[in-house]
Amino acid sequence: MAHDASFPQSLQRLGALGGGFAPAANRVSTPRVLVEEHDWRAFERRDRIAAWDALARCATEPNPFYESWYLLPSLRALDTNCNVELLAMQADGQLAGLMPVVRTRDYYGHPIPHLRNWLHPNCFLGQPLVARGLEQEFWRALLAWCDRETGLALFLHLSHVPADGPLRDALKTVLPEYKRPAAKVFREERAMLHTGQSAEDYFAASLSSKKRKELRRQHRRLAEGGEVTVERLTDYANVADWTREFLELEERGWKGEAGSALQSDNATRAIFHHALAGAAARGRLERLAIRLDGRPIAMLASFMTGNHAFSFKTAYDEDYARFSPGVLLQRENLDLLDKDGFAWADSCASPDHPMIDHVWRERRVIERLSIGVGGRLRQAAFAAMARLETGHGARGLV
Repeated sequence: MAHDASFPQSLQRLGALGGGFAPAANRVSTPRVLVEEHDWRAFERRDRIAAWDALARCATEPNPFYESWYLLPSLRALDTNCNVELLAMQADGQLAGLMPVVRTRDYYGHPIPHLRNWLHPNCFLGQPLVARGLEQEFWRALLAWCDRETGLALFLHLSHVPADGPLRDALKTVLPEYKRPAAKVFREERAMLHTGQSAEDYFAASLSSKKRKELRRQHRRLAEGGEVTVERLTDYANVADWTREFLELEERGWKGEAGSALQSDNATRAIFHHALAGAAARGRLERLAIRLDGRPIAMLASFMTGNHAFSFKTAYDEDYARFSPGVLLQRENLDLLDKDGFAWADSCASPDHPMIDHVWRERRVIERLSIGVGGRLRQAAFAAMARLETGHGARGLV
């Protein structure tokens, strides 16, 4: 196991954040690192949620969708048979890594048994939570667990993971150590906000002068119908009422007619309610709305993780479509750029989104990876399958 000088500092920070780890002042040895699987219901205990929240606050890369306040409501609503396990990495007894996994035989419609990180349609990122400084140790311990607990699985599949960052760099370092085959099997880009420009300068560079003039006209016309106000909230007050307004607004539109609105399904409605309340209670939620005489005509819920933002859900009143309320709302959302220390925002939108792609100019690359696990014969079988799938085999994460 390689020694990383940042281990003690990372674990010290975890302890300070409430994880319960307080290493001795003279600790210099590498901590004992172990990945074990757990029934996710065991993590509903208050002490484990506290350790989980502490891990999220010092994770090397943010992922709100794997934080306790989002993942636990998702599991309660969608994993009623408890098929999902939480892989938890302990470093000297301290929670230092976490990822939900499931064993499945369905590989995008093909009957191929494998292990995969667990996601659902409203979970937009599959990056594990890992304490800063323990990235390589996490992948080594995770892959060792996969080798021991392979079962029928042919490989480990990681979906919706970023194409760059400290965790990706660590994985690229670890894979060649045991000549482990791996393949990138899918790649897509989605809009992100990552620039040093001010909100005003960015908006001017994103849209033509003609389009900006049209938006100003639409705003004036909208104001002729009543008082237009912009609401930006980051506290817990009235979050339940705001959530109800959002669900009703979304359901009145095309999603409600198609039966795909959050309100249309008990599970998605429950996840939305609990996630927004949990995020707001931890200071992780920003609620943005444009109101006309107090009634919302466009709303956006974003998850905030330190200097990063994730646009979770947005909705607008289609009766006011001629005023482009969604674009007007995104104009207000660009104020993120003027926040002290802001790093980037992930739109969590589908590729080639017809609206946000024209406002946010940067792109975040999201990929799906498959990694061989188990013994040599199993890994050779995976490499052969990867060649059929990709056309070039399991040549790694180049």
